[in-house]
Amino acid sequence: MIPARAALAAALALYTFAPQAGAEEFRLSLPLDCELGKTCFIDDYVDIDPERGKQQDFACDYNSRDGHRGTDFSLLSFDSIPEGVSVRAAAPGVVARTRDEMPDDRSMRGVTSQNACGNAVLLDHGEGWQTLYCHMRLGSVAVSQGDLVQPGDTLGLVGLSGQTNHPHLHLTVLRNGKVVDPFRPDPTGKCGITDKTLWADPPVYLATFLVTAGFSDGVPDMKAVFDGSARKTKVTPQSPIVLYINARHLQAGDKVLFSIESPAGTEIFRHEMEIDADKTRLTPSAGRRAPETGWPPGDYLGHATILRGETLIAHRFAHVTVSD
Repeated sequence: MIPARAALAAALALYTFAPQAGAEEFRLSLPLDCELGKTCFIDDYVDIDPERGKQQDFACDYNSRDGHRGTDFSLLSFDSIPEGVSVRAAAPGVVARTRDEMPDDRSMRGVTSQNACGNAVLLDHGEGWQTLYCHMRLGSVAVSQGDLVQPGDTLGLVGLSGQTNHPHLHLTVLRNGKVVDPFRPDPTGKCGITDKTLWADPPVYLATFLVTAGFSDGVPDMKAVFDGSARKTKVTPQSPIVLYINARHLQAGDKVLFSIESPAGTEIFRHEMEIDADKTRLTPSAGRRAPETGWPPGDYLGHATILRGETLIAHRFAHVTVSD
C-alpha cells in the first residue's frame, strides 16, 4: 500500500500536457468568489507549447508562462488573504485528496516540485475528469476526502502556500491524468479562440497583459526592462524608487495605474497615464525621488494595473527593500 503522504504528493504533482476529447457533458463554473474584471482577473493561461523555454496560450498569444499547467485567477491585494476569499468547486464531484499543512510564505521556502501546488484540493468528477485547486491559505481547507461537493461549494480560501508570490487560485483541469485547457479542450493541435470550451459561462479572453512589473532606482530603458537588468530588489534610502512594467497589446484609451505602498502600508505614490494609441509592446514607468530624510527602511509594495474603461484587464505586484 502506498503511504498516504506519498499518494498525496503524487496526486498533487505537476502533470504533462495532453488534452483529451469528450468535453461535451463536463462544464465548469467560476472557481473563485470574485467578479472577473472587477475584483479578480485571469493572470495566466495554460501553456500549450510543449517546447521548453517557450510559451503560448490557447489564443495563439503569450499570456502564459513556460510549462504552466493551469489557469490562474488573481486577486488585487494581499489584504484579501486575511479577509478570506472562497475557492469554490467548479463542478459536482467527490474530494479525492487534500493538503493543508504548508505556510503562507511568498518567499517559497521549502517548496519543491512535489508540493508546488501548496495547500490544495483535488476533486474527482467521474469519467476521468478531475480539477485541482492550488495555493490555499493554511488551515482554510473546508472539505475532507470522500466529501460530495456541488458547484459553488467552498473548498477553502485563497492563500500564499506553495509556489506563488501573490494571492491567486491556480486551477488545473485533468482528464485521465492529463492536463486539459478549459478554454480549448479539443486536441486539434491548433491554437485560436473557439466556442468549444469547458466553461458554462466562458470568460472573455483579453489579449492585453502584463509580462512583468518591477522596481528600479531610475527610469529604465526598454532594453534594460527586457533583459532584466532594470530590476532592483534592494535600494538605498537616498535612491529614487521607480515602478516599471512590460505590457503587451495595449489599446488607445487604456489606463495604466501605478501606486507604491510603504512598509507601514500607506500609499506614498500614485500615477495614472492614458494610452494614446494602440501599442503592441510598451514599458512605461513612474516613481519619485527620495525625501530629504531618505526612505524609511523596509519592504515596499508596488501595484501596476491596466483598466479598459471600468474593466480590470491586468495587474502585477512588485517588491523592493530599502536598506542601508
